[in-house]
Amino acid sequence: MTDLSTTFMGLKLKNPIIAGSSALSNSVAGVRKLEGGGAGAVVLKSIFEEEIIHEMDDLMKDVPETSRYMERFDYQDLVIRYDQLEKYTTLIREAKESVSIPIIASINCAFSYEWTTYATRLETAGADALELNMFFLPTEQNRSADEMEQVYFKVIEKVLDSVSIPVSLKISHYFTHLGSMIQKLSNTGISGLVLFNRFYSPDFDIEKLKVVQNSVISSPTEMVTALRWIAMMSQRVSCQLAASTGVHDGEAVIKQLLAGAQAVQVVSALYQHSPNYIHTMLEDLETWMTRHGYETLENFRGKMSQDKSADPAVYERVQFMKYFGGQKETI
Repeated sequence: MTDLSTTFMGLKLKNPIIAGSSALSNSVAGVRKLEGGGAGAVVLKSIFEEEIIHEMDDLMKDVPETSRYMERFDYQDLVIRYDQLEKYTTLIREAKESVSIPIIASINCAFSYEWTTYATRLETAGADALELNMFFLPTEQNRSADEMEQVYFKVIEKVLDSVSIPVSLKISHYFTHLGSMIQKLSNTGISGLVLFNRFYSPDFDIEKLKVVQNSVISSPTEMVTALRWIAMMSQRVSCQLAASTGVHDGEAVIKQLLAGAQAVQVVSALYQHSPNYIHTMLEDLETWMTRHGYETLENFRGKMSQDKSADPAVYERVQFMKYFGGQKETI
């Protein structure tokens, strides 16, 4: 018999597949379906401070300028924030009562001073862990890369000082020195890093001349970025790593575990199929393990990491050679 159990952020999971933050995990019914589908844990849909800000902006548009005095603005802002937080904490409490798998709350804040407020409320509501879904688009040209990166460390310090449950950080690969940044972040005391975020991607409608949303569904080819960096960093960090984006089948799960991941987050594949597709992915994992004689995930986890590779340089190769028309060219 194969044992698929693992840990991530100190949480005991019955298997390494975590249902990532999405609309699928935005209700108690959705969380139940994800557990029934086989998920080892669920990350609730992120509570976005940006959405609260937009809701406030929409509300104030209907208020005459003569009535936009500061007291009213502050009051409405507090009411909206309280309402959103109350809905989210209710979701946490009811989800915890309805399922037996770990519930991970997710926060995405626009301003650093709000992270601790949200974190403490979600811990009190009963979340098993917190995922800080963090990325600050580097468009402020008057701030250096170092200044931008320091925001991450300040937020982490404040959150870790305010909660006692495990905290993970979901980041992007857009850093000046990604390897060093991953290592430094892992040393802050967080329990996990999720590699990597997938962002809203603007596109153009060339007929209507409008900015539109590009595909919200990832493709299997997007898995390779996380695969490379988990393989390179899994033996060099002080916290556990999880893979995210492009994990569409059991083979992708196996690859990320071979790279050194403790767990994987899946979203797009569940949209394309259903939460029950997790069972298919797990069956593929079990079949592969049986075929290769592995009884536990630890038997092969990290087996193909850079640290254990006979050719470690292959993970850092950035150019590749191809043959076109019989001629060798560098792309």
